[in-house]
Amino acid sequence: MAQYTRHQVITEMHNSGMIPLFYDPDIEISKNIVQACYQGGARLLEFTHRGDFAHEVFRELIRFVNESLPGMIIGVGSVTDAASASHYLMNGANFIVTPVFREDIAIVCNRRKVLWSPGCGSLTEIAKAEEMGAEIVKLFPGNIYGPEFVKAIKGPQPWTSIMPTGGVTTEKENLKAWFDAGVSCVGLGSKLISKELVKNQDYDQISNTIKKILALIQTLKQSQ
Repeated sequence: MAQYTRHQVITEMHNSGMIPLFYDPDIEISKNIVQACYQGGARLLEFTHRGDFAHEVFRELIRFVNESLPGMIIGVGSVTDAASASHYLMNGANFIVTPVFREDIAIVCNRRKVLWSPGCGSLTEIAKAEEMGAEIVKLFPGNIYGPEFVKAIKGPQPWTSIMPTGGVTTEKENLKAWFDAGVSCVGLGSKLISKELVKNQDYDQISNTIKKILALIQTLKQSQ
């Protein structure tokens, strides 16, 4: 069962402006990554549903988070069907992120009052997702659409909250372009938690980078 309401999750998304996301099949490495994110100030994290038995890693990971990292909100991304969403919700996922818009996933999450963020690629999809209760839509892949797409969407629908994933980097110019365009939050994966850093177990660098990016995002948001 989710430990945080969808309202708490969406508030943290808007306040922090960033969700680190990662996947690793090793539970101990996953714990270290989450710990590093937490020490860097992140209070949101997306564990991506990528590999075989990912749900088993997540089950152990969220137990660790709930017991050891107070205030850390962990959810699951790359979910593509309602059965998987249900499984993760039963294991305590606090939010569900999908690469596509699927009504069956919306129904499952809405039934449990858990935040879900669907991947959308058109204004029609975004409007439909919002009709189904989506509080924040995922723009994916972000590198294909870019900040100009966000600006175009915010014209007729200024109330729409958008979170691009893919195409978002840690460079100031890139982040400034997205937030100037009007995004509410960004998802950062390999550009933030690289395979090299994980391989070298450089968790301090992960923490330091997250701290720097979170501070930069706050500066960018205040300058708008």
